[in-house]
Amino acid sequence: MLRMRTPCRLIVASFVVFGLVATACSDESDTTPATGSAIAGAVVVFAASSLTEAFTEMADAFAADHPDVNLTFNFAGSGDLFTQISEGAPADVFVSADAANMTRLTDAALNAGAPVTIARNTFEIIVEPGNPQAITGLTDLVDPNLIVVLCADTVPCGKGAQQVLANAGITLTPKSLEDKVKGVVTKVTAGEADAGIVFVTDVNAAGNTAEGVQIPAAVNVISEYPAVITKDAPNPAAAQAFVEFVAGPAGQAILATYGFLAP
Repeated sequence: MLRMRTPCRLIVASFVVFGLVATACSDESDTTPATGSAIAGAVVVFAASSLTEAFTEMADAFAADHPDVNLTFNFAGSGDLFTQISEGAPADVFVSADAANMTRLTDAALNAGAPVTIARNTFEIIVEPGNPQAITGLTDLVDPNLIVVLCADTVPCGKGAQQVLANAGITLTPKSLEDKVKGVVTKVTAGEADAGIVFVTDVNAAGNTAEGVQIPAAVNVISEYPAVITKDAPNPAAAQAFVEFVAGPAGQAILATYGFLAP
């Protein structure tokens, strides 16, 4: 999903093909960050779908400091985002929900500078409000009468869920494998599944449409969220300003309200 933050309102659109080019107002190649009103133009941020709510809120806070910057967000699975960038999709910033997909980007020399970790996340069992199936932990998920959905292991939420299950010595066959974490959340909140394993932040973002069942720290895993400016960023100065904002006190405070852990 593509979300553009203008000084007046948030506009939502979708990437249909990679040929859809976000408007850029600067062709500057200088990566030296500017300050205040010197930062302007369009910035396209490719970010993991688990950042959707936090980054959407952050757009308003960033706009207060940089009113001449138009932020566009493309939220998807981290692996899909890497593929899009590697195939030429226009992006100023890439934020992955794991280190592995960021390594793929840097190994392909598609980055400008070193990645910066902006947050960490961990996992939780997501259930329907009121927990009608009385799920208390990972061992309950093997019940054949339960409909359990997970992310595919090609995306960070799936890799993390599989590691959690392996740490707990549990084997289960999910009803479906989703290509991004929001797919798991949607199926549980819509009543199409009884439970899933997602990031803690996705349970928090679901509000009163879902509840979370904690996973013990002894078997849980932590996923890092690195951010980097891409090699072909159309607006590197404004992109740098956004990354610095996310990593700074204001951005970290917003991330914390959604349950993200400090870097």
